[in-house]
Amino acid sequence: MLYLAPQKDKQHDRQPFNWPKRFADLAQRAKHPALKRFYQQGIAAAETPIKEVPMVAVDFETTGLDPRQHGIISIAVIPMTQQRIHLNEAQQWIVKPRRSLTEESITIHGITHSAIAEAPDLSNIIEPLLEAVAGKVWVVHYAGIERPFLQDAFVERLKETIHFPVIDTMAIEARFHRTRRSLWDKITGKKPASIRLADSRDRYNLPFYAPHDALTDALACGELLQAQIAHHYDADTPLGQIWLP
Repeated sequence: MLYLAPQKDKQHDRQPFNWPKRFADLAQRAKHPALKRFYQQGIAAAETPIKEVPMVAVDFETTGLDPRQHGIISIAVIPMTQQRIHLNEAQQWIVKPRRSLTEESITIHGITHSAIAEAPDLSNIIEPLLEAVAGKVWVVHYAGIERPFLQDAFVERLKETIHFPVIDTMAIEARFHRTRRSLWDKITGKKPASIRLADSRDRYNLPFYAPHDALTDALACGELLQAQIAHHYDADTPLGQIWLP
C-alpha cells in the first residue's frame, strides 16, 4: 500500500514563543491585582522537558460555542504533571452565565435554572481561579473554548484580557491521526479518525466517562494527555513541541 510521507510539522519549524518574557511584560501592564499576580508567577519555558512542567487540566461548560453570544456556566481545574493527576486538589465552580440558559444547554449539561439561581458571577471567582492556575500550563481538549471564552469574559468584566499557552489534546490527536492518513484512505474517501474526547481516549484504551460535566471532562483530558505523551513523545520532550502558542 502506498503511503504519503508524514507532513512536516510547521509548529516545530518556528522559533519557540517566549512565554516567560511575555508573562513578565504582561505583569507590568496588567491592572487587576489578581491578573498581575497570575503573570508574576511566570510560566515554564518552551525548552522545559514535559516531565518538569506543572500543568492544570481545565474544562469549561458553556451555554454554546460562540464566546460572543454564550457564557460560561461551570469551570473545573485539576492540577497535574506528566506523571500524576492530583484529583484531591481539584476545584469546580458553577457560575451565572450572562445570558439565560437554553433548553438545549440544560439537556446537555444538566445545569438547570435552579442550579445557577444562587451561583456567583464569574467576576466573583476570578481570584481563586487565577490562583488555581497560576504558574501552570493549561491542558484542554479543543483550545477554541477555554481560552477565548475566558478572554471574552475578562474583557467584559475587567476591561482587560488574559493570555496564556495551552496544550490542546485535540490538536495532538489531529496531528497524529488526521494529518498522517494513507494515500489509500484519501483515494477511497475513508473518513478521518474522530478526535472527539471520548473517541480519542478509546484509542489509548482509556475508560469511558460520561461527558458534559466539567470535572469529569477535565480529568478525561488530563488522562488523555498522559497517554498521548507515553505513545507519541517521551518525558524529556520539550514543552514547545507540545503546546500551542
